[in-house]
Amino acid sequence: MTTQETTASATVSTPGSRELTIARVLTASRDRVWAAYTEPEQLAKWWGRGNPLDVERWEFERGGHWRFVEHHEGGTDGFEGRFREITPKDRLIYSFEWDGMPAHVCIETVEFVDLGDGRTRVVIDNQFVTAAERDGMLQSGMEGGLNNSFEALDALLAKAG
Repeated sequence: MTTQETTASATVSTPGSRELTIARVLTASRDRVWAAYTEPEQLAKWWGRGNPLDVERWEFERGGHWRFVEHHEGGTDGFEGRFREITPKDRLIYSFEWDGMPAHVCIETVEFVDLGDGRTRVVIDNQFVTAAERDGMLQSGMEGGLNNSFEALDALLAKAG
């Protein structure tokens, strides 16, 4: 990708029948983006579309459990998983499960690419067990929520300078 990439919204693609890939450029250093993804006090400010978010569990280590509950006009949504890999400032791999689709777990890999100009590309690859599970997530409204979360992350990163 070129330096002409914009941060307007995430790109969402389906490179395989059970895969979902999301990419977004953020106007912040990789160090800042990593901190926003890995420090619970920062996660609580952006991860749930900017809505109030309870970080109920945050065991940031291989095998550690995480759980977030987002509070919004329609009620609450819970999300959780376990960390598989933590490679500081480069990659996170964890399981991801939404309470709205219980027992439908995907494996999410998040890569942080330093673009060298004060921007960072975040690439999120999701691997689902079946195509139907991937399609169910796509139909859940996740793309809109994802972009709302990225907008809240943009605002957080802008404040942190």
